[in-house]
Amino acid sequence: MSAASAVQLAAIEVVQAVVRKRQSLSAVMDGALSVLDGADRPLAAQLCYGTLRWYVRLDALLHRLLNAPLRTRDGDLASLLLLALFELDRLSTPPYAVVDRSVETARALGKPWAAQLVNAVLRRFTREREALLSEVDTVDHQRLAMPRWLLACWREEWPDDWQALAEASNCQAPMALRVNRSLTTLEAYESDLQAAGMPAHGHPFAPEALVLERPCDVSALPGFDQGRVSVQDPAAQLAPALLQLQAGQRVLDACAAPGGKTCHIGEREPQIAALLALDVDAQRVQRLQDNVARCRVAATVRQADALVVADWWDGEPFDRILLDAPCTGTGVIRRHPDIKHLRRAQDLPAMAARQAALLDALWPTLAHDGILLYATCSVSRVENETVVAGFLQRRGDAVEVRIDAGWGVACEFGRQLLPGTGGVDGFYYARLRKTAP
Repeated sequence: MSAASAVQLAAIEVVQAVVRKRQSLSAVMDGALSVLDGADRPLAAQLCYGTLRWYVRLDALLHRLLNAPLRTRDGDLASLLLLALFELDRLSTPPYAVVDRSVETARALGKPWAAQLVNAVLRRFTREREALLSEVDTVDHQRLAMPRWLLACWREEWPDDWQALAEASNCQAPMALRVNRSLTTLEAYESDLQAAGMPAHGHPFAPEALVLERPCDVSALPGFDQGRVSVQDPAAQLAPALLQLQAGQRVLDACAAPGGKTCHIGEREPQIAALLALDVDAQRVQRLQDNVARCRVAATVRQADALVVADWWDGEPFDRILLDAPCTGTGVIRRHPDIKHLRRAQDLPAMAARQAALLDALWPTLAHDGILLYATCSVSRVENETVVAGFLQRRGDAVEVRIDAGWGVACEFGRQLLPGTGGVDGFYYARLRKTAP
C-alpha cells in the first residue's frame, strides 16, 4: 500500500469517528494520524478538516453521483469518496492521482468490488464538475455546507448577516498569538518572529495580539516553551480588559480550561491578590495547569464543578468573575468544523439552561460592586443575550455595564462579534455589576 493511500485510510478513520460516532475531531485526529510519517500528516489533517468543513455539500454531491445509496456498513467507502471529492474540488492534486490512489484505498479497505465504483464516480465528477456543483448549490444549506437547522437559526437571528456568517465559518482561521507582556513587549516579539522567518502583524482591537501570515507548529514559535507567547484568537483576548482588573483583587475564572484567559488575566495584572481557575474535567485541568506553569502565572488551579459552589468556595467574595460558559461553539466552527456534526438544534435550550444555572450559582460569590463577565464562543442569541436578559430579570442586585467598543454588534444586552469580522472568531461578552439588593 502506498503512503498516499495510508493518508486516506487514516483520514477515513477520523471522518467516520466524527460523523458516525459523534466524537470530537481533537479527540481522535492525533491518534489516527500517529501511524503516518511526519511528512504525510499535514495532508491528512487538511483532508480531515476540509471534508468535515464541506461535508454537507460533498454529501449532496455524492448522492447525485451514485446510482443507488451505499449500504450503512459501507460508511468507510462513503467517507473515502467524500475525501476524494474534497481533494478534487478544493486542492490542486492532479485528478488522475486522486482517482488512482482512491481505487487503491478501496482495495485496502477490503472492498475490491468497489474499485470500479470509485473509479467511475470520481471520473464522472471530473467530467461534469461544473454542472453537478451548480445543481447542488441551488440549495442554500448545501451551498454553504451548513446543517439545515443551524442555517435556519442564523436566518432568524441574524437576517442581514446569516450568509456572511456561514461563509466566514467555512474559511480557514488564521493563527493568532497572544504576547505575554509580563515577559516581553509586542515589538520585541514581533522582531523575534521576523528573525525566525515568521512575519506577523498586529490587530486593531487586541493590543497583545500578533497574527501570523502563515501558520506554524507551536514548537517553532520563539520562546513558546518559556511562556513568552500563546496561541489565542484576538476575540478571546478581550476578556481581561473588559474585567477592568486592578491590583489587589480576588479573581475567579470559573470554566477555565485550557487556560488561555486565565493566563492572560495573570499576565495583564500580575498584582492581583488571588486568581482561582476551575474546570470540571480532569484532562482539561491538566492542560490548564501546564499552561499556567508555562506562562509563569500565579494561579490556583482546581478540578471542580463551578455549579457546586460548596465544594470549592472558601466564603470570601471575588471582585471579578469570568464565566466563559460552556456553549454550542457556533462562533468557532471555522476552527472546529466537527461542531457541524456534533451539535443538534435541541442543544441550544439545554446549553442555555446550563448557562443560566451557572450564573445563578456564581453570583452569590461576587463581592458588592464586583463585576462578572459572561462570555461564550457562540453566535446564538438563545445562549447569549437571552440568557443575560433572563438573569437580569431574576436578580434585583444585578445591572449591565454597557460595553462601548469599536468591535462587534451592540445587542440589547452585551456585545456580539460575528465570525470573520476583523478576522476573528465569533464571541459574545456581557458585563454585569452587583449592586445593593
